[in-house]
Amino acid sequence: MGDAYCSDCKRSTEVVFDHSAGDTVCSECGLVLEAHSIDETSEWRTFANESGDNDPVRVGGPSNPLLADGGLSTVISKPNGAQGEFLSSSLGRWQNRGSNPDRNLILAFKTIATMADRLGLVATIKDRANEIYKKVEDLKSVKGRNQDAILAACLYIACRQEDKPRTVKEICSVANGATKKEIGRAKEFIVKQLEVEMGQSMEMGTIHAGDFLRRFCSHLGMTNQAVKAAQEAVQKSEELDIRRSPISVAAAIIYMITQLSDEKKPLKDISLATGVAEGTIKNSYKDLYPYASRIIPTFYAKEEDLKNLCSP
Repeated sequence: MGDAYCSDCKRSTEVVFDHSAGDTVCSECGLVLEAHSIDETSEWRTFANESGDNDPVRVGGPSNPLLADGGLSTVISKPNGAQGEFLSSSLGRWQNRGSNPDRNLILAFKTIATMADRLGLVATIKDRANEIYKKVEDLKSVKGRNQDAILAACLYIACRQEDKPRTVKEICSVANGATKKEIGRAKEFIVKQLEVEMGQSMEMGTIHAGDFLRRFCSHLGMTNQAVKAAQEAVQKSEELDIRRSPISVAAAIIYMITQLSDEKKPLKDISLATGVAEGTIKNSYKDLYPYASRIIPTFYAKEEDLKNLCSP
């Protein structure tokens, strides 16, 4: 608060500054003395404690510790995307002369960010994937290998480590042409390289059928009650000795749950939504069928309903 002359009160009165609107208001009569004023003082919201800087003014974007220059260097853009004109200009020539040691890293991080966005992954997973790639790149062991597969494998490992696993097929769908086999080989290569570097086994996190279930059910448009029943069935199935992959178990339980509902889902649709082959779903369903009465919740299906469940 401060003092200013009010034309309505005909005297100096205390005024209040409304920061959200940028208005200076008389505290006596409420007259707006100055509207939409610009606050030219420093913005004291700061990230200084994180960067070790004593200057509390926040200017520019956040630094990236994975890059040599912190990611704060300037790159001259190409005018209207004209590659030839840009390179022939004086600005383009100077830009090319100044080699950026982080150019390949920046491109890799952009690719990882694009894949993460397409999968709807949070920023922590993207940052973890960047860290993993930086470690592998520092070892100088990725030269000559499929770059798209390496980047996709880094994202796959990051998802596992952040307890938000995605199937290899889901990663493959955004991996710029890298196949499942190539991503699998790249994952094994990265894990082996980092384990040798660290001198210990690399923690990947344990995956469970429940990690994939809700996403699969959403793809199939299942009702809330069916999703709840499937989640409970998956939880109970973990107590059984079913020697199948968690993804296959999740797909088989979804098939089982949908067979008990009025809106049955074709096996083909479940295979497309989960990325599990129809034959694999059938074999997993065959292993789970004898335990149907134990894992299917009673609120969803009674014992007489289970008798009508199609046999494998």
